[in-house]
Amino acid sequence: MDAVSRNPGIDLLRGLAIVLVVFNHLGIRIPLEKSALADVLPTWLLNRLNWNGYEAVYVFFVISGFLIAGNVLRRWGSLAAIDARAFYARRFARIVPCLLALLAVLSALHLLGVQDYMIHRAGQSLPGALLSALGLHLNWYEGRTGYLPGNWDVLWSLSIEEAFYLGFPLACLLLRRRVLLVPPLVLLALSLPWARAALHGNEIWLEKAYLPGMAAIATGVLGALLADACRPPRRTVVMLGWLGALGLGAVLLDGGALWHWLRDGYMLVLTGSALCLLLCFRWRADEGAVPRLRGFAWLRSWGRMSYEIYLTHMFVVFAVIRAYRAWDGNPAHGWLWYLPALVLCWLLGNAVERLLSVPCERWLRGRLKGVASLGRTSAQPG
Repeated sequence: MDAVSRNPGIDLLRGLAIVLVVFNHLGIRIPLEKSALADVLPTWLLNRLNWNGYEAVYVFFVISGFLIAGNVLRRWGSLAAIDARAFYARRFARIVPCLLALLAVLSALHLLGVQDYMIHRAGQSLPGALLSALGLHLNWYEGRTGYLPGNWDVLWSLSIEEAFYLGFPLACLLLRRRVLLVPPLVLLALSLPWARAALHGNEIWLEKAYLPGMAAIATGVLGALLADACRPPRRTVVMLGWLGALGLGAVLLDGGALWHWLRDGYMLVLTGSALCLLLCFRWRADEGAVPRLRGFAWLRSWGRMSYEIYLTHMFVVFAVIRAYRAWDGNPAHGWLWYLPALVLCWLLGNAVERLLSVPCERWLRGRLKGVASLGRTSAQPG
């Protein structure tokens, strides 16, 4: 979720994913199904609006793999020609400024004893949390010691994503030929349900282990290779888009039914559907035919700022929850707090993008050898 896209379809998909993440973190504390909306909307729909945050992160993983690999192919012509030093420099410039700023703020709030931000579980400490976040193993740290406070917890997905990208250029340079690179990626992508099934018993590690997340990223990488290798007829592309939309809708609206029939295999429906949509958006964009749906510019802007919003949205969630409880704490009125929360998340993400993320990224790229002449990528945390 830390790559940059200017494909409106991809931005729309990322926007949907980050909104679902925010709805999830609000819903844990203010469930929509207990609000007055339950009098006018089906309970199952309100429930699904609140409980698709985990699936949304896996959509992010697929998108990130697709965009990162696609950028490599456009920039260097092939995965084997990747400039690892430039690749790492670009990742550093994009990710590290916001990450360091977040960790500094969280450390200060912990040291000041601010409620909602204090690390207090047995076996956890501020140095341990900092080391795990910077060492890309916060997911493992939580699996071993328990959940960290919400603003720290969101970094579990970054640990998976960036651990994958540390090894990605090395794999490209070692294997070099697609015929050697594709089979391991296919095996990794298809391992998703079995990797999850093997992890049942540890709730946190089941959600946040490396292998399932990397399987979703590998799905995106394979999609980028496919998009680069062929361009099917327009009718096939449109059918692929509808197939992806239907599959994604089935998972998001009735994941329980899919779980009943497929168990952990429902995650392959999720990643495969996301990939179908990405391929459709990419091939339609190559034809100059990606529609900008009227009325959804706001959602595309969420997709553009998904990394910044993802890292900072819990500040808004905690503030809104405090205000909600201080106001009256009536669950029936809980739905009224969602719109202000969304507006504030967007405003905070936009401020971070304009004042920190973009200026720091440009400054760093101007000083890191090998990337001085490269602008911010048009194809994309991520």
